[in-house]
Amino acid sequence: MNELRRLWQLFRPYRVWMLVGTLAAILTLLANVTLIAAAGWFLTAMAAAGAAGVAMNYFTPAALIRGSAMIRTAGRYGERLVNHEATFRLIASLRVWFYQHLEPLAPARLQQYHSGDLLSRIRADIDALDNLYVRVLVPVAVANVSIVLFTIFLLFYHPLLALSGLTFLVLAGVGLPIWSQARGLVPGRRIAEDEAALRTAVIDGVQGLAELTLYGAAERQAQHIDSLSRRLIADQTRLSSDHGLTQAAVGLCASLSLWVLLWIAIPLVDDGRLMPPQLAMLALFTLASFEAVAPLPQAFQMLGRTLAAAHRLFAIVDTEPAVAEPSTPSPRPERFDIEFADVRFSYPDTPRPAVSGIRLQVPQGTRAAVIGATGSGKSTLFNLLLRFWAPDSGSIRVGGHDILDFHGDDLRRHIAVVSQHTHLFDATIRENLLIANPDAPQAAIEAACRVAQIHDFIAELPEGYDTWVGETGVRLSGGQGRRIAVARALLKDAPILLLDEPTEGLDAATERDLMQALDTLMVGRTVLLITHRPAGLDWVDQVLVLDQGRELARGDVSVVPQAMQAALLPLRAEAETR
Repeated sequence: MNELRRLWQLFRPYRVWMLVGTLAAILTLLANVTLIAAAGWFLTAMAAAGAAGVAMNYFTPAALIRGSAMIRTAGRYGERLVNHEATFRLIASLRVWFYQHLEPLAPARLQQYHSGDLLSRIRADIDALDNLYVRVLVPVAVANVSIVLFTIFLLFYHPLLALSGLTFLVLAGVGLPIWSQARGLVPGRRIAEDEAALRTAVIDGVQGLAELTLYGAAERQAQHIDSLSRRLIADQTRLSSDHGLTQAAVGLCASLSLWVLLWIAIPLVDDGRLMPPQLAMLALFTLASFEAVAPLPQAFQMLGRTLAAAHRLFAIVDTEPAVAEPSTPSPRPERFDIEFADVRFSYPDTPRPAVSGIRLQVPQGTRAAVIGATGSGKSTLFNLLLRFWAPDSGSIRVGGHDILDFHGDDLRRHIAVVSQHTHLFDATIRENLLIANPDAPQAAIEAACRVAQIHDFIAELPEGYDTWVGETGVRLSGGQGRRIAVARALLKDAPILLLDEPTEGLDAATERDLMQALDTLMVGRTVLLITHRPAGLDWVDQVLVLDQGRELARGDVSVVPQAMQAALLPLRAEAETR
């Protein structure tokens, strides 16, 4: 039950809302029971008075009935209003809380999770947590208070009436929920897992539909989705069946309680210790009182799903980031030179180091290139410099400070990246550009796009900068997406520029245009380029050649011609085959 304690701490800011909502729910239930019981007494008393031909004061009971009805209506409205408001506020804050814990884990710790699984956690699992308040905590609180009050009320008439009522209320409000929870624990956990698996399978199927169709595997994927759906439906059906059974059992408890009450109370009427109107009132009171415990079996049945959702969320939240933030971060660097000092790093569960013994100094305002075949460790250097991972040994310095002494966001604020895998969000061109500088005016946006040689294309679009680019920029070509990335980097105006295979996959003409835009972008900045293509390196000041994570050659190409030429032979062969 550790998850329940932790969730209760997250609920702390909304406890006032929850308290008001719970009190409104209690008031509504009490008003409803009072209405039914008073109506039973009133109708019986009126009938008895009419049969006896005597007068009676019907104003007071009529006022009680009307007042109870009004309180019930107002209380129900207030309870729904407050509880829904509290739930919506809670769910919104939980999503923000989860995302705030999720962000520091990217990308290192999140590589083990599928995007569909993460989506299921931030959406379906958090949605499941509202069950804890609305369908568990509130009904339990209402039931506890009501059972105590109902028992005290029955004690005024006879101890046996109180004992019988309490017995059946406890049976329906404690025994059935315990049975329901035991039955629902395993299916609830499976539902949480199967919902995530189903969402993942559907996302994979939609995103890979072209490949599935090409290789004739679409039917197999559909069968896999169908299998997951059937398993999910089977568990949901089991829970629904159990819910129906427990509701019938609650009704049975109410009926048995009524019969026992009549068995005890009728002799009391015969003895004159109870009046006939009181008997009718107690009978209807007994039936109405089970409204307090009727939601409990389903509440405890859903507890398994809720706890499973909480466990999945806390599994992410409790994950330690790959790089811990410093307790006292270094201030903003005065200069922006880069130094790799004997850097060594291995990815988890990988025996061979990704990079080992790397040394490189890039003075401020100069340009360096890191080249090597696929898997040589080029991208690892970028990930280390961006502080996504921490070196196992050695250090990386910016402006003379170890980057581990900076807060991650502070460091990345001074770095712009243009890569072959530029991510464009499912938004407008303008919104994608403003990610780099939310306050950039339109004039600055257009100026950046002109330098990136993309403004004329955007201006010809019917909606201009308000054109929707689609998911991952699907409505744009690769070259257009890269130029938008260049414009975004210009808007950020960071002193350090990282270029990750910026021209990979582009034709010669597009590559030439993009390099012209990049040449403008690189002016006055510290630039680090990684590529596996040796062509076009005449604009860099130094080159580092990597082979299987180790330095093969370093320096000006003209200084180390033989070593460089030997290293580039396999790279040229790789480039010529592309």
